[in-house]
Amino acid sequence: MTYKLTYFNVTALAEPIRFLLSYLNTDFEDYRFDRELWPTIKPTMPFGKVPVLEIDGKTLNQSTAITRYLAKKAGLTGSDDWEALLIDIAVDNVHDFRQALAGYFYDANEESKKLKYEPLLKETIPFYMDKFESIVAENKGYFVNGKLTWADLFFVAVLDYLNYMAGIDLLDGRPQLQALKATVVAIPQIKAWIAKRPVTP
Repeated sequence: MTYKLTYFNVTALAEPIRFLLSYLNTDFEDYRFDRELWPTIKPTMPFGKVPVLEIDGKTLNQSTAITRYLAKKAGLTGSDDWEALLIDIAVDNVHDFRQALAGYFYDANEESKKLKYEPLLKETIPFYMDKFESIVAENKGYFVNGKLTWADLFFVAVLDYLNYMAGIDLLDGRPQLQALKATVVAIPQIKAWIAKRPVTP
């Protein structure tokens, strides 16, 4: 099978896909483009959004669905339906947090953006990050059932993006999540990907 991933030249929502493809030891074309090209690329995308993954020439959208598909191939989706549900919940909770950060970060109105930052810093970020810390502590260093799943890879893959939007190190003072990150980035395939991937903001 041939794989081509199309996204902006950043980590963000494409990075979980890159992590999973790397975990699977799968060669893939990592096509990145600058934002100036987006107006010409957007009309060619299935729903006008990226990332998309082409598998043998068939273009697929929806990054979480793609990541889940690859996670099934990697055996990281859980041992039964209940475990798979818990993993999906963990990933969706991270998505909720990402959307809360994005509501601040992408606000084009500087006045309203400034007003959003203090509640974000004092309420939203502690609320989510402390819950994530507790969940990982309760599950022996992972998000679900004390073992590596795609929820762990997903969280670590989007962490740089979350930090960038928050403007702080979200793992500061959270040793359980720090340890989880260390575990994921030490996986040989992930470590190799991180070493060779382009350096981006």
